[in-house]
Amino acid sequence: MQNITTEQARAIPTPPIAVRAVLATSKTTLTVERWLITGLMFLLTFLILLNIVTRYSGASLYWVDESAVYSVVWLTFIGGSAMTRLRMDFAVEMLTDKLSASYKKIAKITAGLGIAIFSIALAWMCLLWFDPIGFAQAGFEPKAFAAKSFNFLYTERTQTLNWPSWAVYLIIPIFSITMVIHSVANLLEDMGFAQVSKFKEFGLNNAESIN
Repeated sequence: MQNITTEQARAIPTPPIAVRAVLATSKTTLTVERWLITGLMFLLTFLILLNIVTRYSGASLYWVDESAVYSVVWLTFIGGSAMTRLRMDFAVEMLTDKLSASYKKIAKITAGLGIAIFSIALAWMCLLWFDPIGFAQAGFEPKAFAAKSFNFLYTERTQTLNWPSWAVYLIIPIFSITMVIHSVANLLEDMGFAQVSKFKEFGLNNAESIN
C-alpha cells in the first residue's frame, strides 16, 4: 500500500470522538491480547515439556494434559480475536478480485458487518447461557440456580483439575465481546471514518497488507 502523502493526510478529517473511542478500546484490547497470547504460548510450552519429563521419569502428573488442553482453547479464542483486528482471518477473493474498487469496498463492508452481527449474536447467547441475573436471583447458589433453571453450568467441574467449568467457559463470552469491539473498529475503518490502523508491534506495516 502506498504511503499517504501530506496532502492526503490533510484531506482525511479527524474521526468523531465516538469512532476514536472505539478504535482506542480496540487497540487496548489488542495489546492485552498480545500479552495473553505470549503468556499462554510460554505456558503451553512449559506444560508440554513438563508432561514429557514427568512421563519419562515415571512420575506423570495427571492434571497436565487437561491444563494443556484448556491452554490451547484459551489461546485459540484469544488468537482468533486478535487475528480479526489484524485482518488475518481467511478470505476467499475469487469473486471480489473481479469487482471494481467501489464494489470491493461494498463487499468488504458487508463481510465486516456480518462478523459484527455474528459477534453480537454470540454475546447475546452467552448472556442467556451464563444468565448472571438469574444466578444472582438464586443467591449465587449453584444448586438452587440449577434446580430453578435446569442450567447446570455453575455446578459442573472439570475432570482432573476440579475447577468450576464456568471459569473455563468464560473465554467464550470474553471472545464474543472482544470480537464485537474489533469487528466494529474494522467496520468503521472500512467505511472511511478513520484511517486503517497500523500494528508495528506485531511486525505488520498495516492491516491492508494482509487482507
